[in-house]
Amino acid sequence: MIGSRRRIGSAPDSSWPGFVDALSSLLLVIIFLLSMFVLSQFFLGQALSGRDKALAELRGQVAELGNLLKLEQQANTSLRDSMADLSTSLTAANADRDTLTAELDQVRSALEVSEGRLSEIDAARKRFEEEATDLAAKYKIASSALTEEQVISRRAQEQVAQLQRSITALREQLSRLEAALNASEERDKRNQAVIVDMGRRLNRALASKVEELAGYRSEFFGRLKEVLSSRPEIRIEGDRFVFDSELLFASGSAELGPEGRAEMRKFAETLVSISREIPSELNWILRVDGHTDKRPISTAQFHNNWELSSARAISVVEFLIGAGVPPNRLGATGFGEFQPIDPAENVFAYSRNRRIEMRLTQR
Repeated sequence: MIGSRRRIGSAPDSSWPGFVDALSSLLLVIIFLLSMFVLSQFFLGQALSGRDKALAELRGQVAELGNLLKLEQQANTSLRDSMADLSTSLTAANADRDTLTAELDQVRSALEVSEGRLSEIDAARKRFEEEATDLAAKYKIASSALTEEQVISRRAQEQVAQLQRSITALREQLSRLEAALNASEERDKRNQAVIVDMGRRLNRALASKVEELAGYRSEFFGRLKEVLSSRPEIRIEGDRFVFDSELLFASGSAELGPEGRAEMRKFAETLVSISREIPSELNWILRVDGHTDKRPISTAQFHNNWELSSARAISVVEFLIGAGVPPNRLGATGFGEFQPIDPAENVFAYSRNRRIEMRLTQR
């Protein structure tokens, strides 16, 4: 604007204002450049001062690294010494290892032996455990048995005590009985004389009765002999009437035949007639004995000669009862083949041994 006004007021020289404007512009540029230079110097100085500081720090770090390097070298030297020591130690350790390996082999061998012995010991232990179990079971059984024995022993002791008390009581009773026995012996001595006298009188009475019975028996035998003497199958042997079995029974039979019944009826009539004359206080009995020969018999009715002889004697007794003989005056006995009167081994001896015997006797 100032240049424009100068070009309007002084028209002849118009270059000056332009020059001034150019100078002022140049001056402004220079000032600007100087300002920029100052600023750049400022910032550059700041940058350079920071780099020196970093360089100083780097130098310090280099010095520290140098120190550390020295320390590392010293440590390396120490490590080498240590390595040498370790090598020596390793050599010694290898030697020790070899020694230990040999010892380990020995220990393994010993361990194998020990394991074998341990197996044997384990097997022995199992056997011992089984034996212990067995012994425990036996001990338990023995304990039970011992307990039972103790119970039995206590019972036995109680019984012994009871027996001792009983023995004491029995001894007291025995003392009383001895006293009573002595008294009884005294009485017996007194009674003995009485008994002896009564025995004498009784013997005399019995002898009288026997003589009386013998008389009746003689009469009985005499009458029967008169009645039955005509038959050879009937005979008198001592104090017995003997009937052959063939007269009374068929072979192997216990039933009286017709001839036998006829002879037995005669016999019964005679016996009943005489029995009426015998005093009632004379205790007589007619015993009927059955006998067979020794040849064995085995039938559906009789299994042996004992049964046959007994059945024949009973058959005769039953017939006599039916003929009027009192039953309380009769007795039946079977002897089988064991009371033979002829021991010969022939048919005649067998025939004699097959018989019925009758005997008037006293009970």
